Amino acid sequence: MSRELAERLGERHDHATLLEARRRAIAAVQDLARQVSPGMTEEDGLGVARHALRSQGFTDDWVAPYLRFGTNTLKKYAEPSEPGVALREDDVWYVDVGPLWNNHECDYAETFAVGSDPERHRIVRDLHEVFELTSSHWRGVRPTGIELYRYAEREAASRGWQLDLEMAGHRLGEYPHSALHDGTLANADFTPSSGLWMLEIQLRHPDVPYSAFFEDLLLDDPAD
Repeated sequence: MSRELAERLGERHDHATLLEARRRAIAAVQDLARQVSPGMTEEDGLGVARHALRSQGFTDDWVAPYLRFGTNTLKKYAEPSEPGVALREDDVWYVDVGPLWNNHECDYAETFAVGSDPERHRIVRDLHEVFELTSSHWRGVRPTGIELYRYAEREAASRGWQLDLEMAGHRLGEYPHSALHDGTLANADFTPSSGLWMLEIQLRHPDVPYSAFFEDLLLDDPAD
């Protein structure tokens, strides 16, 4: 598909609305993170996540929020978690939220490590580093989506992690973006524009069953 078709906008698309939704989603995730602690189950954490989203003014979702603790971090979005999994003292967890704000989609995911295990803390640090380097590469070089994920894969491998290429990025916009374009960023054979695409980075430990996931909007000005 051409860039023109893939980046079509709805009649009411508003960039400022997308940015406001993003700001509120990040605040909700930060609020959630302050309340998650070892011993909590995913089911308990989801209740906290929904309350945090409501506190930021969100009332609806375009995709349901979810939390993954420990080994459940390897599950795909459509896969249900193993029930009853509680966060351990040394563990990794992530949250992914997809609320709606004034009929515009928002998407944001973040990973956290608890305890003192150095490898779990390293994967979280490296996750953000790979995301930031990949975003900077896009801003500086203007690669295609295909080239962008090849770059991310190299950066992940250089740090000893596996990049999960099934988490391949997607469009964002006026709900539903899928009515305009439902393809992935990793398959885009054109340079993606600012403010329209979610960059998804998921790093997997090569030997131990856990992963770390982060996603955010590709923006020319990261300060937005």
